[in-house]
Amino acid sequence: MAACAGPRAPRPPFLLLLLLLLLLLLGGCEASLPPEPPPPPPPPPSPEPEPQPLPESALQKPTVLLAIIARNAAHTLPHFLGCIERLHYPKSRIALWVATDHNVDNTTAILREWLKNVRNLYHDVEWRPMEDPQSYPEEIGPKHWPSSRFTHVMKLRQAALRAAREKWSDYILFIDADNLLTNPQTLNLMIAENKTLVAPMLESRSLYSNFWCGITPQGYYKRTLDYPLIREWKRTGCFAVPMIHSTFLIDLRKEASTKLMFYPPHQDYTWSFDDIMVFAFSSRQAGIQMFICNHEHYGFLPMPLKSHQTLQEETENFVHTLIEAMIDRPPIEPSQYVSVPLKNPDKMGFDEIFMINLKRRKDRRDRMLRTLYEQEIAVKIVEAVDGKALNTSQLKALSIDMLPGYRDPYSSRPLTRGEIGCFLSHYYIWKEVVNRELEKTLVIEDDVRFEHQFKRKLMKLMDDIEQAQLDWELIYIGRKRMQVQEPEKAVPNVVNLVEADYSYWTLGYAISFQGAQKLIGAEPFGKMLPVDEFLPVMYNKHPVAKYMEYYESRDLKAFSAEPLLVYPTHYTGQPGYLSDTETSTIWDNETVSTDWDRTHSWKSRQQGKIHNDAQNKDALPSQSSLNMPSSRDEL
Repeated sequence: MAACAGPRAPRPPFLLLLLLLLLLLLGGCEASLPPEPPPPPPPPPSPEPEPQPLPESALQKPTVLLAIIARNAAHTLPHFLGCIERLHYPKSRIALWVATDHNVDNTTAILREWLKNVRNLYHDVEWRPMEDPQSYPEEIGPKHWPSSRFTHVMKLRQAALRAAREKWSDYILFIDADNLLTNPQTLNLMIAENKTLVAPMLESRSLYSNFWCGITPQGYYKRTLDYPLIREWKRTGCFAVPMIHSTFLIDLRKEASTKLMFYPPHQDYTWSFDDIMVFAFSSRQAGIQMFICNHEHYGFLPMPLKSHQTLQEETENFVHTLIEAMIDRPPIEPSQYVSVPLKNPDKMGFDEIFMINLKRRKDRRDRMLRTLYEQEIAVKIVEAVDGKALNTSQLKALSIDMLPGYRDPYSSRPLTRGEIGCFLSHYYIWKEVVNRELEKTLVIEDDVRFEHQFKRKLMKLMDDIEQAQLDWELIYIGRKRMQVQEPEKAVPNVVNLVEADYSYWTLGYAISFQGAQKLIGAEPFGKMLPVDEFLPVMYNKHPVAKYMEYYESRDLKAFSAEPLLVYPTHYTGQPGYLSDTETSTIWDNETVSTDWDRTHSWKSRQQGKIHNDAQNKDALPSQSSLNMPSSRDEL
């Protein structure tokens, strides 16, 4: 067996086997895994978008030449120019064309100052001052319009129109230097109407405005039914009319506008030689319709004056325009680019002027203070007693009790705390009058509007009363006349004064030292009724006899201005109306509210129509002394 077996193969060295095993353990596991797949290729780049065109910019505003012709306008220019500055229209698209001449005031200096300060704001400025002469040879005063003045104004307007055409202006806006464009969008709105010849309707204290609805064959104003409907916004829109004036816009891009002329008058013109009539005829001959727009409230203009009136009267006229504009709108601020002289308020010859105002009625206080300042009237503010803040304990401390049996004549409600607050406000003024021994005092409430030339008229009335040596104790300057069946008795030797009959309201009145003593001496706290019912009791004119029985002495000497000099800013039902006396609580029960304004506030309604036979005609000047209207007065 041993012989048959072959020789044995040699064994690998032990160390070699061990080395192979170690290599297998160290590297064999990795080697056994499959290789990682290669990363995916990056996505192909997306194609770049094609460049988009840039959007077109908006069109620039049309170019406008603003033509200003001013004469003796120093009193109007600060506010007029302020309105021009506040127009929401790019000033770089407006050219100014300004002319002035025949001045006796500092109109030229004001315009020069303004143009110097704003010339870099506007596209272009053309300045045409003429220092001399100061008047036209044939004129009788600065408000007189002789034919030479009409000719000169028409030539100036034609020169402005020619300048606008030469500058390739798109529009020309003519605006009189006493017109106040209080709506800053006016220019944009008129352009948007797309009319060749269009005007924004302007407001005045009467029906007067800057348009006519009718015209006679001779070219004069003709009354129509449409006019008051448009003027009072009973119809709104943009209306075709035969005449617009004072402020109007011409679209010079319209082909027919090339035929418009201010001077010389059209060869067929035969009407009166008047600038607005000449232009209306030119418009008609050119086939251009005039339009007046009243979609919105655009601004104000003063009433025209008569030929014989003075610059002082014109100043008072313009001031009244300013204060009327403040009743429902913010004050019209003057230009920031001209110097405005300070006013010098005074007391109009009274020892004191009290203005009653609730502390929480800051809006009324601010309006009244600005209104009085514009009229140069100095007042002392009296903080009114707020009826809403009165409580039962305060009423008991003052020993206040309602007059037995008192009921409001229309709503049958008792006294309100608002009415008590109103009474106390007036009562404390009477106390101050007595304590300071004031001989002549004026009291006004904070919700009044003033008659035209209020200051002049009241001062004249008080002077006439003094000259007549009238023994007076109370003079209404604002009231609601309740006795309307027969006229009140006129006061001899004093025009515009009557003996007061039964009246409501304490809007404004003058009171003497003796009058205040009588009112306080009546000891009204324990038998209180509304103050405007108390006063007629004290002068023995109250229709309810049982009320007067509680007041033994009823000999207050009471009178009233005729016509009245102040009125309520708002009447019942009008926007902005609010009564702090009637909207309150019952005097002895603060849990019972009263809000009678909507249905029962007859006290606060506008003065009813007084029958012709009951008019206080004897207190008015004779017709021969009244100013007759001039040919330029539309209404």
